[in-house]
Amino acid sequence: MFLPKYPDNPTPPPAHTHTVAAQAPVRRPVPQISVSTGAVAAVLVGGVVLTALLAAVAVTAVSVAVAAVVLRSMLRDQHRR
Repeated sequence: MFLPKYPDNPTPPPAHTHTVAAQAPVRRPVPQISVSTGAVAAVLVGGVVLTALLAAVAVTAVSVAVAAVVLRSMLRDQHRR
């Protein structure tokens, strides 16, 4: 019942398969992309501005956190008296 069924006349796999070498793909010319200096300058200025804004947000977050800790400690000392 659970025995495997074998074929009556098994065929051996071929000894050697002949494959045809694929031809090299045809290369199409790549379009020339010119980048102007104005575009490069705009990207650099935009990166500097975004980095400065990110730094400003980080400094603001740290200063707000420090102010919250100071106010919390001052209020805790006032409640203990």
